[in-house]
Amino acid sequence: MKTHTGEKPYKCQLCQKSFSQASHMKTHMRTHTGEKLYKCQLCRKSFTLAGSLKTHMRIHSGEKLYKCQLCQKSFTQAGNLKSHMRTHTGEKPHKCQLCQKSFTEAGNLKLHMRTHTGEKPYECQLCKKSFSQAYSLKVHMKTHTGEKPYKCQLCQKSFIQHGLLKTHMKTHTGEKPYNCQLCTKSFIQHGSLKTHMKTHTGEKPYKCQLCTKSFADGSTLKAHMRTHSGEKPYKCQLCQKSCTQHGSLKTHMRTHTGEKLYKCHLCDKSFAYGSNLQRHMRTHTGEKPYKCQLCLKSFAQSGSLKTHMRYHTGEKPYKCQLCVKSFSGFSQLKYHTRIHTGEKPYTCQLCHKSFTLCCNLKTHIRTHTGEKPFKCQLCQKSFAQTSGLKAHMRYHTGEKPYVCQLCQKSFAEFNQLKHHMRIHTSEKPFKCQLCQKSFTQTSTLKAHMRYHTGEKPYIGEVCYKGFTQLGGLRRHRGSHATEKQNSFEKSYAKDSSSAKQFKLQTGILAQDLKIEIESVSSMWQNGKPLLEKSFGCGLCGELFDIEKEFLEHCHSHRLSPPDDLFIEMC
Repeated sequence: MKTHTGEKPYKCQLCQKSFSQASHMKTHMRTHTGEKLYKCQLCRKSFTLAGSLKTHMRIHSGEKLYKCQLCQKSFTQAGNLKSHMRTHTGEKPHKCQLCQKSFTEAGNLKLHMRTHTGEKPYECQLCKKSFSQAYSLKVHMKTHTGEKPYKCQLCQKSFIQHGLLKTHMKTHTGEKPYNCQLCTKSFIQHGSLKTHMKTHTGEKPYKCQLCTKSFADGSTLKAHMRTHSGEKPYKCQLCQKSCTQHGSLKTHMRTHTGEKLYKCHLCDKSFAYGSNLQRHMRTHTGEKPYKCQLCLKSFAQSGSLKTHMRYHTGEKPYKCQLCVKSFSGFSQLKYHTRIHTGEKPYTCQLCHKSFTLCCNLKTHIRTHTGEKPFKCQLCQKSFAQTSGLKAHMRYHTGEKPYVCQLCQKSFAEFNQLKHHMRIHTSEKPFKCQLCQKSFTQTSTLKAHMRYHTGEKPYIGEVCYKGFTQLGGLRRHRGSHATEKQNSFEKSYAKDSSSAKQFKLQTGILAQDLKIEIESVSSMWQNGKPLLEKSFGCGLCGELFDIEKEFLEHCHSHRLSPPDDLFIEMC
């Protein structure tokens, strides 16, 4: 009758909960005393109620009495079937009064409420870490014991939780049951799809309290916080390098194993990281999706654009600790540091010369192969480097962008200005170790060393005499030209009219040259000047860009006969 009247005369003195029957009160008291009278003989697990033990025994027997009539899934308990049915009906009767989120089960609502209250009643006795759920504490304890009871039968990898093993199995089957309805991308886990959806909505609910940066998921925020704390809990056992994320350590291990999982299907080049393959593909497609809004220059990588922007702002956040020189990019600082350490990790396999940069080694290799892929479209001269071609083009255009601030003299190349500045500073950084003589340029020191070694690489074509410098050979050629001219003049002097003609022609030679030069420089092609002024010597074949230098050169031949001089375009 008490079930009809609602009478509950038996009250618990500890929690004030009331019961209609004394036996119910007695059973309830075991939740306070912790008494568990009913023990499983198979796994030694204990229970407060006989019914709970009876239900538990079905786990061992595999008996599942309660079947869903919609999907034929079976359950050991009626309550589990009841909860399962709500996945079909969509019913979520338990609603949070704070955020209006709904749940299918009261237990899930209870756990959810702790996200609002911050309550974490389950504490690990080893590391004092707290958890909102008993199950979470149970899983956490396995990180201390190292226990991984769930093993994959295909690759023998082990896991702490059965759910993790279940998710892992999909990597073998290729199953990705969770599909994005906006971009058709698929995922192995529902949580991954949920996180992915935020990339479409732009939602970033997890905000860093230190730098106000926001993230789409909590785990990314957690990893980000380590950039502030400096914590790097994941350590490589081979080189002791530490990482902020487990995934970063896993990726780092490939540098030791040499594993390169990501292969380009166009050139078969392989990469250790998927992001590297993605960037590499742009070298095939030519795609440069990152554009500077100030100068409209485009880049294949976002990092390159970020570094480029510092050229506009003048920001140089990377400072060398040895010489306080600053750089706009970290890689520039890294390369610069090798100047101090002397590190040259890139070695030529042909001559064993080492370099600080990979690109320098690549350029050096061309000195062995003779490859000169960069060709001038005006004179067909080729260069091993694009910078060499760029500098060469200035000789055609006459551009001299590098100006000395002390004497206003201009130069086509930066190195020329750098060498020129030593005239003002009197700096001579290149010293001979044999005689202590100093020089402003390394090339001058190199030529000087030949006086000590006796090396004479420049050989005369007529008499095979050797010279240490090219200038010496050029001056020597003039002695042969003088002999030729003297012989020519004697034969010319026999006829007075011819002698007069020779003097007349040599007298107006410079004026004729100037007129011819101006006619050459005025030639145009496709709306652009074809070439700058070019001067060629008919005796020795040497070419000049500057008229004054050409005339001085002609004088060194003591005015060669007019038939031997010519002007042509390079």
